[in-house]
Amino acid sequence: MRIGYGKHSRCLERLLSNLNLEIKTESRMKSSYLLFVVSTLAFGAIPVSTPSQGPVSSSRGRPVGQPGAVIVLKNDCALAPIPLRVVHHHGQSAAPHIRNRNGTSSNWGGYAVETSFASPRNKVVSAVQGSWTIPTVSRSTSSQTYSSLWVGIDGYSDGTVEQIGTEQDWTPSGQQNYVWFEMYPHGAYEIVGFPIAAGDNFGAGVVYLSGGTFMLSITNVTKGVYYTVPPHYTRSKNALRSSAEWIVEAPYSGGVLPLADFGTASFSHCVATINGTTGPIDDTPYWQDDPITMQTSSGVVKAGPPSGVNGTTSSAFSIQWHHE
Repeated sequence: MRIGYGKHSRCLERLLSNLNLEIKTESRMKSSYLLFVVSTLAFGAIPVSTPSQGPVSSSRGRPVGQPGAVIVLKNDCALAPIPLRVVHHHGQSAAPHIRNRNGTSSNWGGYAVETSFASPRNKVVSAVQGSWTIPTVSRSTSSQTYSSLWVGIDGYSDGTVEQIGTEQDWTPSGQQNYVWFEMYPHGAYEIVGFPIAAGDNFGAGVVYLSGGTFMLSITNVTKGVYYTVPPHYTRSKNALRSSAEWIVEAPYSGGVLPLADFGTASFSHCVATINGTTGPIDDTPYWQDDPITMQTSSGVVKAGPPSGVNGTTSSAFSIQWHHE
């Protein structure tokens, strides 16, 4: 892999030092992708050579994911608060992760990791990243349905979430997509002007820097652009940094909203850095992972269970829609 440092070399060195990318030999490819994602999200116009995943069209006319590809900063985006009365990714008075008694979740499906579910350690998660393809959603029973795909730190067993992701909703006029971030319990923001369409390949990452400040970044690999949220939006003095997540969510607005029929959502390159170790979802013995099924309180499965992580240091999984 080749990274063009330019004038950002010292900043990149400090950032990668914070991430501590020393991991086991069998996870080196995943570490290389994390290095690629973090560096390209953090700095603009960096030529890179990434692990080949087939040619993907770029708005700059060159294949992204191939030698010589360039992912550039989308610096003309605006941040628009998402009104609480319209849609919000968690209830302000509720825990981010709404648990059912049987261990499933009313609003989350996917994976979460902690050092120990019985007694999770705080202040140990320093990075999480993942990628996914924007699904095509279909109409189900309700005329308006909602779905969010995101990566984040916290929220599994505490009251904050530092997260960034994409929204795929079904409306009377068809599918509606947008990109957003949230430093819960503060409100969510739409990243207005960032390109997104069904079929686009996205990557996103959340990195803890220092002093309660996080770096939230997202890349549209298909379009060859990325955006990093300004740091004055990404500070949290109360973040415990105890968990990392890769989630499909039914958003919240006065209650859990109907889940949009997204078919199958597939996550890949799912990597976390916890207590100085970087690895995939099921990187035992360093942490424990929870495959989360989204289910109503009456027992109807909405999405899941997630499949693909099978105890062989997997960084990819898929989750299927069943019910809104």
